[in-house]
Amino acid sequence: MTDARILVVNADDFGLTNGVNAGIARAHEQGILTSASLMVRWPAAPEAAAYAAEAPRLGVGLHADLGEWEFKDGAWVPVYSVVDPHDPAAVEAELRAQVDAFRALMGRDPTHIDSHQHIHRQEPAPKFGMVAAELGIPLRSFTPGINYINFYGQTKRGVPVEGSITVERMLKMLDELPPGVTEICCHPGIAGDTGTVYDADRALEVDILCDPRVRAALETGGIELRSFADIDSHASA
Repeated sequence: MTDARILVVNADDFGLTNGVNAGIARAHEQGILTSASLMVRWPAAPEAAAYAAEAPRLGVGLHADLGEWEFKDGAWVPVYSVVDPHDPAAVEAELRAQVDAFRALMGRDPTHIDSHQHIHRQEPAPKFGMVAAELGIPLRSFTPGINYINFYGQTKRGVPVEGSITVERMLKMLDELPPGVTEICCHPGIAGDTGTVYDADRALEVDILCDPRVRAALETGGIELRSFADIDSHASA
């Protein structure tokens, strides 16, 4: 195992809204963001793809979207649904359709695959692994040799976690980064246009990713920034 510490800083929700796109662009141009995951079904996806075409250092993967759920009154309820995540055939068909949509927008294959609300960690995970393996790209949390850290300000059930979105926490994460390749997932955005309670945290994330103390910590720690496009890794999910 190499002692080098290689970091991919990846933004989820690319293409969700204009404000999310703008936050990702700022964090890439002025901060440490190297990668983003595109939501191909959303109206701001063409704008995101157009920006990526002019930003060759930004790696772009697929943020597969099967739906969204919120924890309410003691149960998970759908905000919207694309397909039944427990139907393997439907999951595979939708995933392949979104890969095709990605190719149409970007003119190439995705550099990696992950999913909205990490749904691929649940029932349809084998289908995601199969498609990622066919493309020879990493699948978040499943590809050996790539560690995963989620920089996020809420619990899985949407409860805010005080002090979780701070420069200090980011610096601690960087200081404790293990040897090898690590993905830090984040959710930057500006303009507050997603209509969710996380909008304020998205703006905070942009500020943190652009903070000069964070850049200095990378240099001091000898941490090398890359995107998934720069990593010689083949999915074996």
